[in-house]
Parts: sequence; C-alpha cells; structure tokens
Amino acid sequence: MPLANSRGRFTIQAMLTVNGYARRVCSGLTRREALQVGGAGLFGLSLPKVLAAEEQAPFKNARAKSVIFLFLFGGPSQLETFDPKPEAPSGIRGPFDTIPTRTPGLRVGEHLARSAKISDKYCVIRTMSHAHNDHNACHYIQTGHKWTRSAASGNDVNARPTDWPSMGSVVEYVSRHAPDAKTRQLPDYVYLPNNLGHLQGYDRTGQYAGWLGSAYNALATDIQKRNSSDNPFFRDCTDAELDFRIKGLDRGITVDRLNRRSGLLAQFDDARHALDRTEIYRNYDNVRQRALSLVTSDKMRHAFDIRQEKDSLRDTYGRHLFGQSCLMGRRMVEAGARFVTVLWDAPDGYSWDSHRSSEHLKKHLIPGFDQAFAALITDLEQRGLLDETLVVAVGEIGRTPKPDTKAWGRGHWSHCFPCVLAGAGVRGGITYGTSDAHAAYPKHHPVSPEDLAKTIYWSLGINPDLMLPDAEGRPVPIIESGKPLTQLFG
Repeated sequence: MPLANSRGRFTIQAMLTVNGYARRVCSGLTRREALQVGGAGLFGLSLPKVLAAEEQAPFKNARAKSVIFLFLFGGPSQLETFDPKPEAPSGIRGPFDTIPTRTPGLRVGEHLARSAKISDKYCVIRTMSHAHNDHNACHYIQTGHKWTRSAASGNDVNARPTDWPSMGSVVEYVSRHAPDAKTRQLPDYVYLPNNLGHLQGYDRTGQYAGWLGSAYNALATDIQKRNSSDNPFFRDCTDAELDFRIKGLDRGITVDRLNRRSGLLAQFDDARHALDRTEIYRNYDNVRQRALSLVTSDKMRHAFDIRQEKDSLRDTYGRHLFGQSCLMGRRMVEAGARFVTVLWDAPDGYSWDSHRSSEHLKKHLIPGFDQAFAALITDLEQRGLLDETLVVAVGEIGRTPKPDTKAWGRGHWSHCFPCVLAGAGVRGGITYGTSDAHAAYPKHHPVSPEDLAKTIYWSLGINPDLMLPDAEGRPVPIIESGKPLTQLFG
C-alpha cells in the first residue's frame, strides 16, 4: 500500500518515506538516503559538538517555547493594514480611512478595529524589504534564504528536493536530535490548514525540508474546498469541512493495519543491515519508533480534534478557514508543537494578491485576519501561553503605493511591507523601522527575511549561527546573513 503521494505531503504515512518519493528500498537504498532516514549522519562532524556544548544546547534559555507563523500568502497591502499613510496624496493613500490604536502615534487601517484595541500586545515592523518582487518569495520568507532558481515571474513555482529547508523543518530537525527527542509526543513542525498552493493545484516552494530530507517536512492537514471557485477563507465552514484530524487517527489504528504499514520498515531493516554497521546508523531506530508512536498517539488524536473547543470560542476566532486554523494553531502549541504555520492561501488565485480591486480587502481579507489575530493573541494570553509563544504575521511581499486599477487593486511590491510580532517577551505597543511618505521604501532600519529568520531561531533558543551539513555533507549556516532583532524583546 502506498505511503505517500508524489508531492511528498507529510502525513502520518509520509513520515516513513525517503525524500518524499516512492522509492523501494529493496531495489537499492543509497548511502545518502540511509543517512537521511537515520538522521544522525546529517550532522556531519560539527553539529554534535555544537549540541554538546552546554552554552549552545538547543532550546535552552529560549524566549519562546513555540512559534505560530501566520503566513498571509499573496502579499497584504501595507497601506490598507499596518502602515497607512493618511497624509499621502489621494492617489497613494487608498480608499480606506485610518483609526487610532492603544499605541500613541500608531494608526492602522479602519478594518483592523479588533487589532487596534490590543496594539499594546504586539510590535509592528514597518520595513520588511527584499528584492524578490514575486510570489516565489514564499521561499525567502519561510526559509530565510534567497530563492536559488532563475524564474522570478511566477513560473517554476513548485518545490524541489534541492530547495533550502523551511524554518519549521530546521526546528523539527534540531528537535529530533535534542536530549528530549524521545519524549516528545507531537511533531514539532505542523502546517495548517493545507500545504501552500495545494488549493490552487501547486506545491509551492519554501514550506518543505528540501535537502534535509522529507523526514523533516511538516505534518500538514488537508482541508479541501467545495469546488473550483470556492474560497473557504471567505465564508463560514461547517464542522464536516473543518476536519483537521489526521486521516486514520480518528478511527484508531488496529494491529492488522499497523502490521501492514510496518512492511516498508522491514525493507528499511534489510537495507540497513547491508550497510556498514557503524554508529551513524543507530539513530534510524529512533526515527522508526517515533513514526510508529505518532501513528498510535492518543494525544495527537485529541489535539487535532477541533470539536473539543467551545462553540463560543470558535465563534470568536471566526468560522472561516483562517479563523479555525488559528484556533487549531493554538491547540498545537498547547499540545507541545514548536513551530506551527497557519496559512491564508489563495484558493481563488488572488485573495491577498489584490491586483483587481480593494473589495475583497474590505469584505473578507482584512476583517477575517483582524478577527482571528485578535482572538489568537487574547486566547493565548488568557491561557498563560502568550509569554512563551512567538506569533509572527507576515506576507511574502507588499503592494505597490500607486494602484494598478481604478478599483484600487495594487501590484506586487517587495521593497517595503509590514510584519507583526507578539508574545514571547516582544515589547508590545511599539513600532520598528520607518517607511517613506508613500510606504514605498524603508527610511530607517530595513529588515530582511534573514533578520526575521534569525530572530525566530534566537527566540526559540536555537543558535542563529548554527551550522548544518547540506545535501553533500558540507557545513552551511542555517541563515547566511542578518542579525536577530533582540532589541524588540523586553
């Protein structure tokens, strides 16, 4: 029975694949693939020494136990959200008014009323900036590494095994080799509600483990849309649709079914015994045992059942797909996951990619984000989780200062766009960086995707200068440049 689809989606079954492809071990497992299964060999000679160093042990002295990464794919407009310019000329400032917040001097778009009331809980970075003015910047934002392929006009969008690993995959990788790896009962990288692009028929780059190997991909849920024109982010969803439970876990795993799944593991065993009997392969058993424990985990089955939440709280988040996914993200970190991506995708081909008009921004996009974001921050705080959870809300690009259409559609603009940080000791009620009068370019303190990635790693207690071996075993930094924005933390 097949254990993964051709895209290598990380379900419970896909944990037992190599590199996300249906390769049969009995036909020959390469030494490199065996290392990817075993995990230990990926550390080469440098990382064990790094992890053994008391002062650099992973997750030690962390500001955050978990990260919730709210990824607004498509590119929210800075001028309609967190960097409006009410004094700009009429051809720049846009069709919406601005409103004050609890933070003196900070105004936001009028459709962020709930977020305005809790501005003392978050920091607004106004100067995210990079040169990749296209949606393939989803690789840059999720990995902290520039996209290595030449296409930059929306082509060649699908992920490849040679891509850089996502931040979540690096966290999963380091976590599996941390001292508490055997005791963890939930995957440390979870992707909700779908893999990026799957509702459009793509499998976009930046979300996977890339050359680290598919064993470190996220565990991704799979919420479908009703038909080709449906957008579940724009409407209330039924409980039948919002089945975040991993398929197969809700019914339990019988001994017979588990025995059938163990067939591939037996093949791995045969191949492993044919290889050199050295220390670097012993960690293979840990990967196998962890996969089987997750398959049979009562904690996982319970954590992914959103029906456990009160109706009143679910209403607060919003019954649309993003709101319910944010609530599920809170359930994941509460259960112990370290890195959870909550995605607002573009099932209609546009959504945050608002080329055509500002109508969807007004009716669905900004109000939907506003509701879910404010509910998430409030819920985390009430549960005592905000101090240990870093919440990051960002798109891969922003929008052009000048509109493309009379209906206030704006084009791609990667040169200046906002990012919001909250929790884990982030100083609330502040802004960082200043954009120019048209929100077109940073005026002070530009922030790169590398800076953001290093900030996230630093908050989790992962050395931002950590070295990992690449696919050829050569040591490379998890992030090549930039610096963590430690000044944003109290």
